[in-house]
Amino acid sequence: MADKRAPIGVFDSGVGGISTLQTLAKVLPNEDFIFYGDSANAPYGEKDATTVCQLATDVIDELATQDVKAVVIACNTATSAAKPQLTAAYPDMPILGIEPALKEAVDAGKQHILVMGTPLTLSLPKYRAQLAKFGPKTNIYSLPCPGLADRIELGSAGLPKIKALLADLMAPMLEHPIDAVVLGCTHYPFIQNLITAKFEQPVTVYTGYEGIARNLTAQLQEQDLLRSVNNDRQIQFMSSRNTATELALYRDLFEHGIQA
Repeated sequence: MADKRAPIGVFDSGVGGISTLQTLAKVLPNEDFIFYGDSANAPYGEKDATTVCQLATDVIDELATQDVKAVVIACNTATSAAKPQLTAAYPDMPILGIEPALKEAVDAGKQHILVMGTPLTLSLPKYRAQLAKFGPKTNIYSLPCPGLADRIELGSAGLPKIKALLADLMAPMLEHPIDAVVLGCTHYPFIQNLITAKFEQPVTVYTGYEGIARNLTAQLQEQDLLRSVNNDRQIQFMSSRNTATELALYRDLFEHGIQA
């Protein structure tokens, strides 16, 4: 039986999942967290599914040594490529994954939805099934963004390269009457303002973070693992690129985001 005082593990291929962690930490203020960024192997979204599955397995094995009581896969690519294998390997641990919040945008009545994601996320069956389901109801534009997550890994120092790539990637999309943007990579919320600024019309942004926070809360309650009080909350950062500079970047992104 897990200890309710144990931390919750959150992991991503790099810094992107820190944007998910920000929401989880707000929704669950009495929980401790350990964030693990696999920055030495980032980005996952431009690797093959077998490699991603092995990398994700290695990370969750590492988090298990920290006695986490639950894990959030804060990476769309790793969720699509590895979640079934991870839940099979750890059947007694709540493991939640994030995926492009396309359903949320469709349910809100949006008619012209841009989905931005890594090439692998947008090519895997999980997203293709969503596309087949919701495509007849609305206009969905899928935009693979190779290289974008890699540049966001640099934090604020990567802004010039981020802006240049974003301009190239989004140019073909600006001719469409987009009314919603689904950020299908946890790196992208760090540049949400840069993305929305490309459009002349207002657009609504969907990340799916609130939904995964609600699901995590419900699962912890169901297993009597939810903490009701914590006077010394801890949020710890770990990285496969285990340098002081990398960990300082994680902390800075958590506290301040990318400063344009």
